[in-house]
Amino acid sequence: MKSIHYREGVVVTATELKQNLGKYLACVEQQNDVVITKNGSKIARLTPYVTDIEQYFTVREKSLDYQYGGKKVSYEEFMEISEKSTLRMELINGEIYLLGSPNIMHQELLGRLHLIFSEYFKGKKCRVFLAPFDVHLKKKDVKTPDVMQPDVLVICDLENNVTEKGRYMGIPDLVVEILSDNTRSKDMIDKLNAYMLSAVKEYWIIDPKQETIIVYGFDNYDIDKVKTFEKGVYAQSLAFNGLSTDVKALFHELI
Repeated sequence: MKSIHYREGVVVTATELKQNLGKYLACVEQQNDVVITKNGSKIARLTPYVTDIEQYFTVREKSLDYQYGGKKVSYEEFMEISEKSTLRMELINGEIYLLGSPNIMHQELLGRLHLIFSEYFKGKKCRVFLAPFDVHLKKKDVKTPDVMQPDVLVICDLENNVTEKGRYMGIPDLVVEILSDNTRSKDMIDKLNAYMLSAVKEYWIIDPKQETIIVYGFDNYDIDKVKTFEKGVYAQSLAFNGLSTDVKALFHELI
């Protein structure tokens, strides 16, 4: 039986594939799909191998095309992409952001913050989690949700907000982001806005370059309070009484 060419690729029977495997592997190498049928029904597909990064840039090009047309990547499209990829990524305002590998200083700060937060919340209802951990944020009056991975997050509504697949779908009470040169603008503008409009109560921005901690308190989808803590003082939580950290000690002898 001859192979049939359709828009979706080359369609062949399982028998034809067995008899001419090399031929159809060559077809796949030329970036063509091969659809396999058995008893008249489609049962499988051979597709060209695409690495995660190649897949991302293909999607990225498409998303840029969408933006030029006034559209962006949808939440559903992002979820399909992220579930099939091993790359860490976020969705902010309909745009995909790849998350790079953190440096030693970032990880040192992350470890210190985890110890501080874990000690405070020990025995309490709220739980402390570290990235990578997806948070699905529904901003007020915005149709498309954002998906972010805060460096540290405090969750007090874990019960009844975890899907059968183990995905958290609630709203964290407190989130923490550690700034880097690549994420500074995104963390201080886009994420600040997203957390504020998603009913998060508090947002900590850890700035290793300035050795400061900025704490935002949100109320009714707006900034209620904001405080900047420098070396020589303790950064204090606005939402959790007694949660604090010595700013100088936090940044002491970082690599």
